[in-house]
Amino acid sequence: MDLVIRPTLHLRGEFSPPGDKSISHRAAIFAALADGTSEISGFLEAEDCLSTLNCLKALGVEIEGPREGKVKVYAHGPEGLKEPEDVLYAGNSGTTMRFLLGVLAAQPFYTVITGDRSLRRRPMARVADPLRQMGAQIWGREGGNLAPLSIKGGNLRPIEYNLPVASAQVKSALLLAGLQAEGETVVREPAPARDHTERMLKYCGVKLKKEDLRITIYGRQRIEPFKISVPGDFSAAAFFLVAACIHPRAEIVVHNVGLNPTRTGLLTVLQDMGADIEVVQQGESAGEPYGVIKARSSSLKGTKIGGALIPRLIDEIPVLAVAAAVAQGSTVIRDAAELKVKESDRITTLAVELRKMGAKIETLPDGMILEGGNLKGAVVDSHGDHRLAMALAVAGLVAEGETVIRGAECMNVSYPGFLADLGALTK
Repeated sequence: MDLVIRPTLHLRGEFSPPGDKSISHRAAIFAALADGTSEISGFLEAEDCLSTLNCLKALGVEIEGPREGKVKVYAHGPEGLKEPEDVLYAGNSGTTMRFLLGVLAAQPFYTVITGDRSLRRRPMARVADPLRQMGAQIWGREGGNLAPLSIKGGNLRPIEYNLPVASAQVKSALLLAGLQAEGETVVREPAPARDHTERMLKYCGVKLKKEDLRITIYGRQRIEPFKISVPGDFSAAAFFLVAACIHPRAEIVVHNVGLNPTRTGLLTVLQDMGADIEVVQQGESAGEPYGVIKARSSSLKGTKIGGALIPRLIDEIPVLAVAAAVAQGSTVIRDAAELKVKESDRITTLAVELRKMGAKIETLPDGMILEGGNLKGAVVDSHGDHRLAMALAVAGLVAEGETVIRGAECMNVSYPGFLADLGALTK
């Protein structure tokens, strides 16, 4: 699908972003491991999260919904899972594949899991290798690094594992495996990654211990069935927060948005750049803070982004690059080599596509340097990457002339309502 974006006179209004993608994945998987009936509201009905539900159904879990964001899961603990009759298909969702590897590592049956072309290129050894150390058998292309992956699980032994890079997906997979192992499994992070898994496990009655960057989970615990209301996705809201800051006539209010501090690094960067942003925390749901964010037209200046801040905003770097491309001065992004193994090589694709719009970008092995200026409309490509497509749409709102985004249908992977929300704010 080709999407045409033109500059808008203004960007004003209020909206609530869709349910948080990361929390929706976790809620579904944890509910499938619980013993009883769990209810989820605010579930994100996007392609990635639907992939998780479909894989769980194929593993024998009874699921009703989603209907208007509501999902009901009837489960019988980990032992209630069954060998699937066919290959599990995770679509474009790395979260689905990596989390399920952690779950399936303890199951005594044989499973094959694969995904779309993009997912089949993404590295899985970072999960598979420590799971093999725990006793799981995992095979795949490129020495077990690439999907399709075959898993034969069984009795797991606990390990102590130092994550080479901060990754919430790898950490979560190991915690899910450790939950089903005998004894204590310890995971150490090099820097804080998003902590939705730890928060939700505690909410579900699971005992774990966090000491700085060291997480210990105690094996053979049961997940209690639960009810959860998923807050709005901060990563979805990020596109409109940046759009408001770079648009000359903008003021938006985002309601019911998640404010987990391991996810809100974008706010720190935008405030460093001089953004006019106000954040009000209103409450907490299942251990997750949420609230309201107001953003207005701002005069942004360049900044430096790197270090421990990167895991807190890794998914927001595509739209942050758009902000940097129109800010005054230069912005340097470092320590973000993880961008190379996302849905696309985001360092390369961001540079290629934003250059078409007149942006001045120098790529680095672990990031990029951007010199601020004016953008112009162009024909650009999403490369099948949902976050790149939406970031380019934000760029089109302030570019001179018309911007055409090819392959824009990939937005449905994480934010099916993006265009509707954009339309409402530009009326």
